[in-house]
Amino acid sequence: DLQSLLVFFVIGALAGWLAGLLMRGGGFGLLGNFLVGILGAVVGGFLFKLLGLSIGGTFGPFITAVIGAALLLFLVGLVKKG
Repeated sequence: DLQSLLVFFVIGALAGWLAGLLMRGGGFGLLGNFLVGILGAVVGGFLFKLLGLSIGGTFGPFITAVIGAALLLFLVGLVKKG
């Protein structure tokens, strides 16, 4: 429904923004933060499932997205340097 989609967008944008602050020192703008957060959620969800980990509760999806986005930004930084 529309409310779930809105929550998904907000979580993606916030996760991308926070990962940008943690890994780079700044955000990427609303669209960039959203894309990084969404991709981070996918990466984090895949990685956690692969390792048999799960973070439940209210903030579980947000934490998973932030960890995945930070990992994604780290890997992009390695590729840029190389």
